[in-house]
Amino acid sequence: MSAFVPVAKVSEIPDPGKQIVEIDERLVVVVHAGGHFYAIDDVCTHDGGPLGEGELDGLTIACPRHGAKFDVRDGRALTMPATRATAAHEVKIDGDTVLVKLAD
Repeated sequence: MSAFVPVAKVSEIPDPGKQIVEIDERLVVVVHAGGHFYAIDDVCTHDGGPLGEGELDGLTIACPRHGAKFDVRDGRALTMPATRATAAHEVKIDGDTVLVKLAD
């Protein structure tokens, strides 16, 4: 079972903004939007594209390859060509540190 891992300082990720981090050899996009932090896999489920390189618009992020959009809150695929969610991870703030716990 994974534990919470510190990934960034709150001040390092603007609102709105995002940062790609590596946790246990897994790339994760940490998103700061609307005063909240979210974390999803840096993988488009359509073709493995790098979501962290895509455009953030409110609570959605678009894959830069084919434009599939995902909800950063839960990883849900919102538009084609993606039909499956990307993994979402638990985030908590401890003081000025952003921590992420990978989903099993």
